[in-house]
Amino acid sequence: MTAPRADRRLVAILAADLVGYSRLVERDEAGTLARLKAHRKEFIEPLIAEHHGRVVKLTGDGALCEFGSVVDAVACAVLIQKGVAGRERGVPEEERIRFRIGVNLGDVVLEDGDLYGDGVNIAARLEQLAEPGGICVSGTAYDHLRGKLACELEHLGERQVKNIERPVRVYRVVLGEAAAPPEPSLPDRPSLAVLPFENMSSDPEQGYFSDGISEDITTELSKISGLFVIARNSAFTYKGRAVRVQDVSRELGVRYVLEGSVRKAGDRVRVTAQLIDAAAGGHVWAERYDRDLTDIFAVQDEITREIVSALQVKLTRDERRRAWGPGTRSVEAYEYVLRGRELARRHTPQTRDEARPLLERAIALDPGFAAAHAELALTHVVDYVNRWSGDPERSLELGHRLARKAVALDEAEPWAHFVLGVALLWMKRLDQASAEVRRAIGLDPNLAHGHALLGNVLHYAGRAEESLAPLHRAMRLDPYCPDVYLHFLAQSHFALGRYEEAVAALRRRIERNPATDISRVLLAACYGHLGRSGEARGEWEEALRLNPGYSLEHRRRILPYADPADFERVIDGLRKAGLLAPTSGAGMPEEGTGRTAPP
Repeated sequence: MTAPRADRRLVAILAADLVGYSRLVERDEAGTLARLKAHRKEFIEPLIAEHHGRVVKLTGDGALCEFGSVVDAVACAVLIQKGVAGRERGVPEEERIRFRIGVNLGDVVLEDGDLYGDGVNIAARLEQLAEPGGICVSGTAYDHLRGKLACELEHLGERQVKNIERPVRVYRVVLGEAAAPPEPSLPDRPSLAVLPFENMSSDPEQGYFSDGISEDITTELSKISGLFVIARNSAFTYKGRAVRVQDVSRELGVRYVLEGSVRKAGDRVRVTAQLIDAAAGGHVWAERYDRDLTDIFAVQDEITREIVSALQVKLTRDERRRAWGPGTRSVEAYEYVLRGRELARRHTPQTRDEARPLLERAIALDPGFAAAHAELALTHVVDYVNRWSGDPERSLELGHRLARKAVALDEAEPWAHFVLGVALLWMKRLDQASAEVRRAIGLDPNLAHGHALLGNVLHYAGRAEESLAPLHRAMRLDPYCPDVYLHFLAQSHFALGRYEEAVAALRRRIERNPATDISRVLLAACYGHLGRSGEARGEWEEALRLNPGYSLEHRRRILPYADPADFERVIDGLRKAGLLAPTSGAGMPEEGTGRTAPP
């Protein structure tokens, strides 16, 4: 008797999965399930119907759908991702519902209303490759999309996926700004960003001075607990750009924007500043200062106090007593620190070598300048972390000694406590590091680097769950944060066994910094734990290509884990991917060429 002929068809398959479903349900079961149900009934299912699709089946954390057209399937996927992001905008970052979506065009078998076959399996594997909030499509789907959809598709290469014999061409749908993470909401206290002051001097080389003024005003405002102040790193992304304050306000999640200019000529300086209410569209305060250069510290102090007054911020007793300004009365020493700080921040061995003599000159001019000691200390700690010196242990010890000197010179200087905390972390003195960074945050509640360092210290101390809150706080204070923050976040998720979340953070980091070796190795370990050996091998080989001298044994030795077993989770992931021998991890790659800056 002849077996009944299978009902086969060529369809576009959309596979969707909710990111971190178990964690979200554990955190808030009723709230998560209620929002998920509302998203499905009120938004997602009607959207699928509008695009001539059919929901084949729903699972607790995902869905499988079929469409007669690839264009309809991808257009629907884009609207789902954008719409869910908008609907979740008011939900705390760590509680938001996000989907991954994969779309494939393939041959499937229809049986009792369900779909089976490689076409379905490939869609499911593509969904696993997508970022949270992202979409991946197969090569077969891409071939039918070109020129028919108003969005860009980025080729990610061929990927070997589980249970599929041949590699699959993979493309990422570039959703663009409309599908970016929701803009941050306004904090519950006066919030502002200090844009880089424009250099109005005739000499473009004087840009370091106007940048320094902007940064130091940011630092002084940041120390006021009644304000929410965006980190210098994010504010400076607007340098040299013609921007509307309303756009800055929306993108950074602040109400007020301070902008200004600096003209330095001989021994005179002119500083203009204006505080703008982006919501109302008017000036809250504006002033121009024409002073001797030696009065520049008084100008910074006046601007800070005028802003505090204009925003009607109440200072604490300690804040009223605190001395404002950069901690020196020597304009010459101050200028050397501005130059040295700008060079050191580029994080290369060459610029480090150029920065150090400038910082040493500042200390010679004013031996009591705590910030100069702290900046110099940080260059030595960075040498240790990146193995940029011939004697890394000596570099760490020297950095530690200089940081302790900075704290002794000015106990109220938050940056000194921060740098000392970095040194102590790498010396594996985690309790002392925690105390120093908490002191830094106490003195400067808006210190994004401080919150990131605290998260890092907690991670290495084996308190990964606690580390997430300060890391998210750092990213809110610095929305365009240094890409290494994403590695810190990934480490914490990895330690908690949340490999999908770690993968998402690492892929974002690699997209911003393709030269990172440490993130690629951690990503390979994540893929190993997830059973995605082909992808693990690809990241591993790229890490080795970027840095042939990478050594896991060195990582094992220097990383400051309180419990060495925590690092072995990385080794275990690499072994599961078949990248290491069953009993040995020595001699494998490590960080060296990647640009890594503490914390």
